[in-house]
Amino acid sequence: MFILLWRILNVDRMGRSLRWLVRISYRRPGLTVAVSLVFAVRIADAVFRPGPALPLRVASSPAPVNVAVADSSRSRAAYDLIPAAAPIRRLYESDDLTAFIAAVLGKRVLYRSADPLDALEIAVFGDGDELGWHFDNSEFSVTVMYSESEAGGHFDYYPWLRGEHDENYPGVQKVLLGDQGGVISLPGSPGTLAVFRGQHALHRVTPVSGPRPRINSVLTYGERPGMKLNRLTQELFYGRTA
Repeated sequence: MFILLWRILNVDRMGRSLRWLVRISYRRPGLTVAVSLVFAVRIADAVFRPGPALPLRVASSPAPVNVAVADSSRSRAAYDLIPAAAPIRRLYESDDLTAFIAAVLGKRVLYRSADPLDALEIAVFGDGDELGWHFDNSEFSVTVMYSESEAGGHFDYYPWLRGEHDENYPGVQKVLLGDQGGVISLPGSPGTLAVFRGQHALHRVTPVSGPRPRINSVLTYGERPGMKLNRLTQELFYGRTA
């Protein structure tokens, strides 16, 4: 059984800082993992940089579909810009949380990323920003939501649109061309911890509208130690290498 409880303590109206209490626990025969934490996050605009714009591509031939159908934009704070004492960084570096995520996914062991930029990031979607339809290269993603946008910024996904041995190009193309049948919108209130299998589910963040940004963090894990992006991918996503 998986239980996630959270209580917002306070948040400013622009979503630039917040505090919340989170209690998470996972139980199955012979295993109980529990974490109780208070987050206090304050966001500084100066650490963010615009993300890359991804070109339009619709899958009409046998090629992997891992790119957005619309330009994607957001600002992000890389791992090395997040202070060591920041609660979200201390949470990410917690062995208890790593074990918890492994238990939820049914993995024997997980490792935190060793990438100095991509291991943990804080993503900010301002007015007009979005993340177009795409699949993830990684098996799963872990996110924590800080702030909902005033309008838009919804996380939409189509579960199991492709499988291990079936890319389902016709089905993917239908969604990219506007067919919303089967698309689900996931609620994302502040304090939400989401573990998501994005390798097989097509997903996006819809365009944000209004002065209040959509803010979330992305926590990166994998099944082997020492994982890092190559230098080309670091340059693409963060405009620099490390």
